[in-house]
Amino acid sequence: MVNAAKLTGAMAEWGPKPMTTAGDARTLFDAFQGFVHELRAAGLPVSMTENLDAMRAVEYIPLDDRESLKAALASTLVKHHGHYKVFETVFDVYFSLYSAGVQAGDGEGADGDASEMSLEQMMQAMEGGGAFGDVSNEELAKMLMQALMNMDREQMRQLAAAAVTRFAGMEPGRPVGGAYYLYRTLRQLDADGLVSKMLQQAQDAGEIGEGAYDERLAKEDFEARLKVLKEMIETEIRKRLVADRGVEAMARTLRKPLPEDVDFMHASREEMQQLQKSIYPLTRALAARLAQRRRRRNRGTLDFRQTVRHSLSYGGVPVEPKFKHPRPHKPEIMVIADISGSVASFARFTLQFVYAMQSEFSRVRSWVFIDGVDEVTRFFEDSDDIQEAVHRVNTEADVVWVDGHSDYGHAFEVWHKQHVTEVTKKSSVIILGDARNNYHAPQAWTLKEIRDRARRLYWLDPEPRGYWDTGDSIVSEYAKHCDGVFECRNLRQLQRFVTAVVDQT
Repeated sequence: MVNAAKLTGAMAEWGPKPMTTAGDARTLFDAFQGFVHELRAAGLPVSMTENLDAMRAVEYIPLDDRESLKAALASTLVKHHGHYKVFETVFDVYFSLYSAGVQAGDGEGADGDASEMSLEQMMQAMEGGGAFGDVSNEELAKMLMQALMNMDREQMRQLAAAAVTRFAGMEPGRPVGGAYYLYRTLRQLDADGLVSKMLQQAQDAGEIGEGAYDERLAKEDFEARLKVLKEMIETEIRKRLVADRGVEAMARTLRKPLPEDVDFMHASREEMQQLQKSIYPLTRALAARLAQRRRRRNRGTLDFRQTVRHSLSYGGVPVEPKFKHPRPHKPEIMVIADISGSVASFARFTLQFVYAMQSEFSRVRSWVFIDGVDEVTRFFEDSDDIQEAVHRVNTEADVVWVDGHSDYGHAFEVWHKQHVTEVTKKSSVIILGDARNNYHAPQAWTLKEIRDRARRLYWLDPEPRGYWDTGDSIVSEYAKHCDGVFECRNLRQLQRFVTAVVDQT
């Protein structure tokens, strides 16, 4: 087993600079343990075994080789590609003080250890003739342009740190986010115009062909270089904020939810795209797990004849009992979803998830409503692309009856009149919505009749439980006629619900 002494010894041997005391190595060890603790706090499932594997990896990775260290820790601690972004943020916070940076001329502070410098020391380190300390803003801009043209990463890193010191205006103890300092630095560097300047300089030097294709390739290359520079500036800013506020405080500030914990109703465009990308891998894994669980649960009754016949190969000893496996029952799913503005993203994503899981159901039918209701099963059956089907739902479904404001009572009444006779004891009905009825009549009796005919009736509400039955929400009016009302704000809760539905069939 790897112990702390062995790890700290490895750190002392491979650190970015010689460690003269056991306390230096112990500080790194504590940073590593805090790093693992923060990963767990962010939601990553890091086991003790994986923790030990990461510690073993650190024994063979030089700590000054940041990319190798990051890759080694990721390979041992991250099990899902959707978790890597969170891992990357936590890594940058906890190991920022052990990354290379520009302080005074030799990269060290007055005490000789950059990792122990305060923000105030960092800000003062370049004053009075340190690295780039006597260079004018115009000369700094020219040096940065030259470094970008040559793609000299070491020079870019040093100039990025110099630019942060000169332009970010960071002050110890000031409660300002890193994005503000990044904006100030990039504005002073005229980051928006750097790509154009690099293109012009390359054209003047005859390094770009005359065709539009060559120019586009060069522009993409320069944009990629500028992205690298921005990342270097952001890393330097984060390093200084960690020195000022501490790793724990910065980790809490920058902590982001995992894709499966992102709130449907408050997800950004980028987060929703990540969620959509994760649908198929997650549904495949969930379907396999549910199928295995169902096989174990449905072992059936003992097949005496097959057991005796099979025992002949063991001399008449019934070593392997045989069972009559019943035919697994797959429920018919009927989804009725509110797609009004407040819950539209939740409904769209849930419909995509249910249809991606349709191999676990005998049939899936779906309706959407606002104050009118329309069946949209045809859109999913006519298209192999679920996202295209959802787009058609949003643009072609006839869901407006009067004014396009949610009216659950009228929608349920129309649905009951047209489709209640199609509900059987094989049907599990799922209603998606926040039950905010704009003070219209609830018509809850329709759910009672649906429940009497269906195998199960469930309600998924994307709002936190604390918001239920507040304002125009009438969840309780409908809940008394349902087999279950579930808070379903994120993908993790949706997975739990689907697992529960399959288990109860």
